[in-house]
Amino acid sequence: MARNGGNKVDHAAKKHTGLLKLVQMLSYLVVYVSCSILGLATGSLVNRYITLQGQLFFTDNNKSSTTSCHNCTILKPSDQGAVSSSMELSFRRKSLTHSMNDEQLFWTASLVPYKEEYPFDRVPKVAFMFLTRGPLPLLPLWERFFMGYEKLYSIYVHPHPKYKMKVSKDSPFYGRQIPSQEVKWGHMSAIDAEKRLLANALLDFSNEWFVLLSESCIPVYKFTKTYAYLIRSEYSFVESFDELSFDGRGRYFHQMLPEIQPHQWRKGSQWFAIQRDLAIYIVSETKYHSVFKKLCYEELFCLPEEHYIPTYLSMFHGSLIANRTLTLADWSVYSSHPTKYGRFNVTESLINSIRNNGTLCSYNSDMMNLCYLFARKFAPSALKPLLKIAAKIMQY
Repeated sequence: MARNGGNKVDHAAKKHTGLLKLVQMLSYLVVYVSCSILGLATGSLVNRYITLQGQLFFTDNNKSSTTSCHNCTILKPSDQGAVSSSMELSFRRKSLTHSMNDEQLFWTASLVPYKEEYPFDRVPKVAFMFLTRGPLPLLPLWERFFMGYEKLYSIYVHPHPKYKMKVSKDSPFYGRQIPSQEVKWGHMSAIDAEKRLLANALLDFSNEWFVLLSESCIPVYKFTKTYAYLIRSEYSFVESFDELSFDGRGRYFHQMLPEIQPHQWRKGSQWFAIQRDLAIYIVSETKYHSVFKKLCYEELFCLPEEHYIPTYLSMFHGSLIANRTLTLADWSVYSSHPTKYGRFNVTESLINSIRNNGTLCSYNSDMMNLCYLFARKFAPSALKPLLKIAAKIMQY
């Protein structure tokens, strides 16, 4: 009886052990399947993240076949390309729209690769950045200026956020409007807009020069001459000088101490042309931007667009600038704004006087009389006479 009872106990124990092993195996199977599903999902997210980063940062000038993916076009490099197609490094964004706020945009644009060499055939481009209130009334003139040089420039337009730019699909301005915010004259919103233009342009690693323009600016030389003048320059073109008058140091606030001393305060033209390194410095800078933002607003007539960049660059990067602007304006009549040229003012002699105005300026280690590439302020009514004389006088 005792032996038979022991056999029953052993049999029950073995049955219980078998059930435990079965449950354990099923648990392992559930965990394995769950991990597999999680791994596939995670891998998909990682791949999507890498793809999006590639869409954001990389461009390639090689001839290629394209594969569409929503708002981007993945470029597969040709046999002569320097990048392995398996790396998927070459992307070109079809649209300038994005969902980043300013903080995210400026941070992203300030990223600098450690390697000096580019993993693609890089042709340096000039980024033409238009800070406008709305439409570009002189757009046909600029379209003629850009015609035929698509690989050497890029365009960025920052209008009022309610304005939607409408141009033909074959225009170089098509799809070049960036996410924008309202800008007020004499307000830090103007500086934020300039930084927004710079940041969007910095996302294209091919952009080497960054030129700030308004809707009233015109180019006074043909594209090839303008491009060569910029690309060959060793210095950026930012005007920065110490003016003791009310319009200079008179706009300084002692509340800017200790960050900005009175003798460090500088004034200069809003319209600059800078190299990539300086563009990154400006977009990344926050300390002095905060000082200006706290004290400079329209009612105080601080005009940060004439002081923030000239002061900051003079303090920290003065050796990198030529200390002059490339955009000529007529300030001979004392006013808050320069002389405006309309339909009846535009003549061959006017444009010639801008191109050959008798000034001498330093260019690298030489002195020359070609000092201005652009001019303002031209009214919408000036378009027709400008188009009539552009080919003969400005050679485009």
